[in-house]
Amino acid sequence: MPRKPMSTVFASPKASKPSAPPSPSPTRPSFSESVMDRTLELAGPVIAKWSPDTAPFASARVVVTSLFPDNRGEAKRLIKCVNNLQQAMRLLLPENPTSPKLASAQNLMQTAMKTLQREFYQLLSMNRAYLDPESVSSCSTRTSIHSTSDSDSDDDDDEAADSIVQVEDASSLVTADLRLIAECMISSGYAKECVKIYNIIRKSIIDEGVYRLGVEKFSSSSIHNMDWEVLDDRIKKWLDAVKVSVKTLFNGERILSDHVFAASESIRESCFTEISREGAMILFGFPESVVRNSKKSPEKAIRVLDMYTAIATHWPDIKSIFSSESSSTVRSQAITSLAKMGQYVRSDLAEFESAILKERSKSTVAGGAVHHLTIDSMNYLSLLADYSNPLSDILADSPPPPASTTSVLESYSSLSDSGESPAPTISLRFAWLILLLLAKLDGKAKLYKDASLSYLFLANNFQHVITKVRTSNLKHLLGDDWLPKQEVKVRQFAANYKRLAWGHVIESLPEVPAISLTPEEARERFKRFNASFEQARDKQSACVIPDSKLRDDIKVDLSRRILPVYREFYNKHKAVMVGSERDLGSIVRFSPEDVGHCLSDLFFGNVGSGSSSSSSLRSPPSHTRSTKSYTSFVGFTTRYALSFFGSRTGKF
Repeated sequence: MPRKPMSTVFASPKASKPSAPPSPSPTRPSFSESVMDRTLELAGPVIAKWSPDTAPFASARVVVTSLFPDNRGEAKRLIKCVNNLQQAMRLLLPENPTSPKLASAQNLMQTAMKTLQREFYQLLSMNRAYLDPESVSSCSTRTSIHSTSDSDSDDDDDEAADSIVQVEDASSLVTADLRLIAECMISSGYAKECVKIYNIIRKSIIDEGVYRLGVEKFSSSSIHNMDWEVLDDRIKKWLDAVKVSVKTLFNGERILSDHVFAASESIRESCFTEISREGAMILFGFPESVVRNSKKSPEKAIRVLDMYTAIATHWPDIKSIFSSESSSTVRSQAITSLAKMGQYVRSDLAEFESAILKERSKSTVAGGAVHHLTIDSMNYLSLLADYSNPLSDILADSPPPPASTTSVLESYSSLSDSGESPAPTISLRFAWLILLLLAKLDGKAKLYKDASLSYLFLANNFQHVITKVRTSNLKHLLGDDWLPKQEVKVRQFAANYKRLAWGHVIESLPEVPAISLTPEEARERFKRFNASFEQARDKQSACVIPDSKLRDDIKVDLSRRILPVYREFYNKHKAVMVGSERDLGSIVRFSPEDVGHCLSDLFFGNVGSGSSSSSSLRSPPSHTRSTKSYTSFVGFTTRYALSFFGSRTGKF
């Protein structure tokens, strides 16, 4: 075979046909693009699977209630895919902000956010029982029930404990799911959507809770026109609501917000404030509205102190729960209500003092009994004394009493030497009010024309004051020597009464009853005794001593002074009397037994005397009512208001 010529093998370049240029080699994707590709490849199917716009959610034949409780593993995969997608987007964005892959990732992210919004809403709305504030607050502080229960506890107790644990575990689980979604949405830039759903649902729960507790928002005119019974019922509901609201409702919501939005302090504070502010303002604004718009009355002052105590007691919790700057309006409202209530109480005490000073009635109490001024004043003061702690705070800023007042009180009691609580300000205030009352009673005693009745009136009224002080917190406020000093005065009053009312009876008897007397002398002694005793019995039968101990003490002392002497005189000289039995009966009119019975029946008041005051005191006196009974206190309010403040239409 012939070889080809060399010219064909080594052809000239000019003579050869030019070849096509080689194709460029493909460009390798960057690291961020590779990450995005891989993330889209993995996350796409997971996100699309649980999209509300795709099956099975789009199918009417399939009902999926919630991803998280029903498919917890898938829920965590979804969250992980979203987090990975977000990281991939952040990685690619600086390198190629116009990359089509970013648009794809953004569309996928929006789909995922719709799914998470749906899950967040369903968790909040379908688990209200597990997310109520009581369950949340108990979960935050709970300890193991089984670890504290006895090994021999009943099966019922074990079942109840297990049930509580199950509820609390479910609550903790739902709360953890909410937190997982919230953190994912916030980190993905969807905080606004998350917060909106949360606030709408949770605010409705708090508002409903406040309403169910009986707390409503009232206009000023509504409160002003309320009857006292209606307003009192509202206040009692409010008092019950404060404890539940602070300890459970707001505290539980605070805990839930802190946990769900733990990743963002600003979000959790703004959420809690938005949810709780309206209900809290209504709750803590109610006392201010009451003292500003309702009519004044003595029983209202006690309720104001109840409300003041409620807020003051829970103030540390209020301050802690509403600690953020965004919720400062709630703290300010609580402080304002305290200030207004304190101002009301100070004004009430000042007008109470003025009312005692201005009491000008000239009528006397039948039988020297306890004056209604004493009864009403001491009922009121003994009730106020039960509020020594809030009153100490309220009166702490009051101006000190004048020097003249202080010197009088120092001679009146040992308050200036007392180093014990409560504070001297409240002690001096109560001591001063009681001193004014006693001085007023001393003036009223002078209205009696009978001096003996005047002393009995003082003994009765001072004894009533002593009893009220001894059986109430007043005894701690007035100092250790206050009661002994007043008891000495009562004994002095009682002694003066006995001397003036019964002294002539005692003097009618011989000093030595056993001494022998002539029949004529004995007859004269019997006549003198008959006249004196009959006069004293008739006159003193209308007298009243409501206090059983004081009554018994006076009767026992009278019996001790009269009865033994008369019995000895009677037994010795009855036999020497001359004359018929009829004459003897006209001279010896009282046997020792008759005298004893007469003395025993004294001081209960004479029903037939025609005195309404005396007659009314035969029934259990009103001043024996319990100092701690608010219901009893309301009973005397009308008379108290009319007697003290009649010129002001029954108002303080």
